[in-house]
This record gives sequence, structure tokens and C-alpha cells, in this order.
Amino acid sequence: MTYQDTLNWMFSQLPMYQRQGVSAYKVDLSNTVLLINHLNNPHDKFKSVHVAGTNGKGSTSHMLASVLQESGYKVGLYTSPHLKDFRERIKINGKEVSEEFVVDFIKQNKGFFEANSLSFFEMTVGMAFDYFSQENVDIAIVEVGLGGRLDSTNVITPEVSVITNIGLDHTQFLGNTLEAIAFEKGGIIKKNVPVVIGETQQETEQVFKDLAQKQQSKIVFADQVEVEVLKSDLMGSYQEKNIKTVIQSVKELQSIGYRITNKNLKEGLLRVVNNTGLLGRWQILNTSPKVVCDTGHNKEGLTYVMNQLKNEVFNTLHIVFGVVNDKDLSTIVDLLPKNARYYFCKPNISRGLSAKVLKQRMAEYGLSGEAYGSVNEAYKFALKAAKKEDFIFVGGSTFVVAEII
Repeated sequence: MTYQDTLNWMFSQLPMYQRQGVSAYKVDLSNTVLLINHLNNPHDKFKSVHVAGTNGKGSTSHMLASVLQESGYKVGLYTSPHLKDFRERIKINGKEVSEEFVVDFIKQNKGFFEANSLSFFEMTVGMAFDYFSQENVDIAIVEVGLGGRLDSTNVITPEVSVITNIGLDHTQFLGNTLEAIAFEKGGIIKKNVPVVIGETQQETEQVFKDLAQKQQSKIVFADQVEVEVLKSDLMGSYQEKNIKTVIQSVKELQSIGYRITNKNLKEGLLRVVNNTGLLGRWQILNTSPKVVCDTGHNKEGLTYVMNQLKNEVFNTLHIVFGVVNDKDLSTIVDLLPKNARYYFCKPNISRGLSAKVLKQRMAEYGLSGEAYGSVNEAYKFALKAAKKEDFIFVGGSTFVVAEII
């Protein structure tokens, strides 16, 4: 199989949450345990940091990887979802896994995957761990896919566990309260492994304290520690919380012997995009008119993004907007500016919500605009309509952003 054939097989034959939704969610780790045994337990052959949370876990993971790279370590980075190419999910020192490795890994293990009905996410985790093991990384930053307790990544015993924050996202899997979701994400807290919580929230603080106590793990709430908030090349004032979380996580790594200087920390935070290739976080695509895209898509993520938008100076605001069909629009509409001109579009995946339906439903909330046949068409019309002193924002879904960067 070619690389494209391999991807087509992975995407079409197996459940994948990003495309399929609820039916792809597995209720235990038995498949992952089967897989890592089949691969001779590659996860035991490298050190790791495990990162969970509703928002900010992607940025936090990339920042940590960048800081460790600046410190001279060979750093694996596993994140999801990807924006343009599947290989973005698996990197070492910012370099994506080769197409050859992806093809060979699937070819060698295809029979096992089929016999055990492994999900897309399970085999991708296996691929990442196998790659990091073969390449002898010093440490890997491993981002949780969904939740924590039952996530396929939750077979590692990391040096530090990190939980950025908790929001009401993926409630159909994780529960309808912040406490229930915190319990799921807190499932990554391991015995005697320190855990850094990015954000103190009244509903979740005790849940994390109880879980940490049960595991005899040191717990630190990063926002309760006075630190100088360092600068990062990741734009957006909302990154301040993630930076604090990274600083605290680095302190924990230093305390167990990792050689990370203040210079490494500062330069790592300033070179995240260059070191890791991170895309889609308050990313400026054009300056006249100014065009920014951001992958924030749930209530918490969009709150940060819309607050950032308030700091911009412009005449007219144009918003290219699309969502997936299981998005509860009532949770986000109040965050969206009513005085903007909207360009509704459907991301090019089966879970995308029709632009016409989105237009109708948004009109009920007083948000007006036109429906377009594709993300690119909507973006093209926004660029055509916008004057130099206007501002264009592109978002609503990771998949919308993926189509224009």
C-alpha cells in the first residue's frame, strides 16, 4: 500500500472519533493493553509527560516539547487531531514521522488490527509509542485524546501528569458535570507521580485533591503559584494560563533531575512554532485585512478567543464559521459577536453541519450571514468583502481551520 492507501484504510475501516463521533468511543483499555503487549510494551522504553484537559492541552504539550528540545533532549510529541496531515500527530524534535514508518507499521500489524477490531486512535497510539521506542527518545510529551481514565494513552506511567482545566465538552462520554469530567481526566494521576493542575475551579479542586491523595501524589495548582509569566510566540492572551502550567511542570521535571535552565525555558516558550510546528493557535494568516484563525471550538476555548478578539481594532468584523453536527450551539452562541458579518460553511467531513442548517439556527440567536458551499468559498467571499481596516476571524471547528491554513 502507498502512504495514501494506508491512510484511506485507517480512516475508512476503523472507528475514529473525530469523523464518526460517539460510536468510536471505547469503554475500557483492554484493546490498548492487547496492542502494547503485541508490540512488546514500547511505552516502557521511554520517559513521558502526560497532558490532559478540556482546553489548552495541545498548546501546553507543544510548549513543553519546545522547552525540552531547547534543553538538549530528544523529544517525542504525540498530539491529536491533526490539521493537514496525519503525521503531525507523531513528531520527534518537531520532525514528523516518515510516511515509510506509517506504511510499514500498518503493513506489519494490519492482521492484528483487523482481528482485534482496533480503533483508529488505539492503533495511532501504538504507532507513536513504537516509533518513540525505536528512535530512543529521551522523553515524550503525550497528549490525551479524549478524557483520561479510559483514553488509549493511559497505559504510560509519566514523570509528571498535567491537567490544564475542565470544561463541559464531550459530555456524552465523560459526564454532564464538571466534577464527573474532572474524575475522568483525573484518571491519568498515577501513584507517586506529581500532578500539575493548570486552573483552580471550585467544582473540580476537591476531586483532584482526593484523586492525588489516593495515589499519594504531590499536587500543585499552577494558578495558585506566584510566577513571572514569560512570553511565548503562541499569540493570544489566553496562553498565559498554559504558560503558568508549563512553568510549574518544568519545575517538577527539574526537581527529579531534568537539566532545564531558565534560558532553556524562556527560549523554548519563544520558539514553540519553530521547534514543534504547531498550527492554528491565534494564527495570523494575513495582515491587510488582518486574518486570524483559531481552533478553539468549545465554550471555554471560544471564551478565550472571543476575549482576545475584543482587543483588536477594526471597522467591520467578518467571521468564517462552521461546526460539527453534534455541537450544542446553545453553549457557544452567547459568546459570538452579534455585530459581525457571518460566512457559514460546512467542514469537509461527514460530521460537518450543513451551512444552510447552521445559518437557520444561528439566525434564531440573532447572528446573520450567508451560507456557502465550502470553507474555502466562505473564506474567499470574506476576503473579497473585507476592507483593509476590517478583521476576519476563521474558526468554530478544528476542521474549518484545517481547510484554510
